[in-house]
Amino acid sequence: MAIKVAVLTISDKCSEGKRADTSGQTIDEMLNDDKFQVVEKIIVPDDKQMIAEKLRTFSDKNGIDVILTTGGTGLGPRDITPEATASVCERIVPGLSEILRSEGFKCSPYAVLSRGISGVRNNTLMVNLPGSPKGVRESLEIIINILPHAVDMMRGGGH
Repeated sequence: MAIKVAVLTISDKCSEGKRADTSGQTIDEMLNDDKFQVVEKIIVPDDKQMIAEKLRTFSDKNGIDVILTTGGTGLGPRDITPEATASVCERIVPGLSEILRSEGFKCSPYAVLSRGISGVRNNTLMVNLPGSPKGVRESLEIIINILPHAVDMMRGGGH
């Protein structure tokens, strides 16, 4: 059974059509195999209410196993993805975001500036990824093999 994934791109410029969503496309391309099925892709601006609403909609929808966000995790004044994610999560999964930062640091010292978090709501895992295609690729490569086990655990499987 394929893991159903929703991709949420958070970007003012992408939502206004001023920039292509290359980070969301990178996620889609990397999950193009038998294990994963991208079933939803949406772009929203850097707006906490809108981000939280989409995360709730995806996680409350039957069958979405993983939500991957891209963008809004840095130190910019409109970077509020972690706060929006925290506002809807029932449980935080700190290890995923910790490993993204620590392993990401090996590729770029700036990875430690990511404030992304990971958590669970209604048996849906949410992971905040960086906003650049390079950051998305490097981060997803770190956790892609962990996701099936995480989903199995949320479905009641053993450790």
